[in-house]
Amino acid sequence: MNERFPTVGIIGAGQLARMTVAPAEALGINLLLFAQNSEDSAAQIAPHVVGDYRDLSALQAFASKCDVITFEHELVPLSIIKGLEASGAKVSPSSQAFLYSQDKAAMRQKLTDYPAPKWRVITEAKDCFEFPFIAKKISGGYDGRGVWKITNIAELEDVLKENPQVLIEELIDFDSEIAVMVARSAHGQATSWAPTQTVQSDGICTLTITPAPVISQEIAEKAQHIALSIANDISLIGVMAVEIFVKANELFINELAMRPHNSGHWTIEGSRTSQFEQHLRAILDLPLGDPAMTAKFAVMGNVLGGAKTDMYRPYLHLMARNPQLKFHQYKKEVRKGRKIGHVTVVGENLLELTEIAEHARDYMSGEIDE
Repeated sequence: MNERFPTVGIIGAGQLARMTVAPAEALGINLLLFAQNSEDSAAQIAPHVVGDYRDLSALQAFASKCDVITFEHELVPLSIIKGLEASGAKVSPSSQAFLYSQDKAAMRQKLTDYPAPKWRVITEAKDCFEFPFIAKKISGGYDGRGVWKITNIAELEDVLKENPQVLIEELIDFDSEIAVMVARSAHGQATSWAPTQTVQSDGICTLTITPAPVISQEIAEKAQHIALSIANDISLIGVMAVEIFVKANELFINELAMRPHNSGHWTIEGSRTSQFEQHLRAILDLPLGDPAMTAKFAVMGNVLGGAKTDMYRPYLHLMARNPQLKFHQYKKEVRKGRKIGHVTVVGENLLELTEIAEHARDYMSGEIDE
């Protein structure tokens, strides 16, 4: 083995790490994963160690085998990340940037100069503003978990019983949701992909369409400018998703995710450089790749666990029906509502592409049977 190729350590071994394996192999970069279990999605196909991501000594031992450490989820405590940095590990994104995807109140404070819903951190129900509004756990919530729509004081008091303080935000009656994926290297080089429309169901994204057909070119460019500015302001190193609400010509920043993200899965087939390759380039401070699209549109459908457990048999029907479909299986245990894979289709006819992706998604999830 040529030892000049670096080893990238990823804390977490879910589907995001799994989808990083292929570009790492192509570039000759060595991956080492810190998994919770050898059955984790990426641990099934890549070198890994098993441990608790809250155990600093275990992570320090892991980091000693790697040239750079990065993350697949936001659950690693900030104190642990700072401990890794203090012991000399190179961590990207750094604890300084990672804070803003982990602590929603810190994010709101940092982004004061950017368009956002009205917000406040409260510990008592009497300090709220007018109903209805959104309440969020300050840390630890994702995919709709730890987020509540509050319509009266009793609902708020129930949330506060379980959470000593919460972030409350004005309820935006938005027209659509978009996400902008950006990448930035230590050198300060930055790129952005076309904004993506994300379609949600019960707080979980079920479909993405890129470029977002619901916004004008002017709004798309404004959203990209905002995302790139945030990346610069927080000294991001790596890939980040900026989730944004759109209401008419107004934009409201919703959340940040400091890692490859579900709204960027389309980039594997739909961009000249996928978010996974770009993340590796960014954290290794290599020149960034071209984010241009490979076709006019890319539509991605998330396959959620349902009644079907056999994810192989649907290929017979779906591959025959639409040979252009691309499949990504995460090889996770099928559980209701859990993301277990995704499908992507790229091309020129948005209506046709959307129908193909929705049909495949619903057929694999067991929502339809033809």
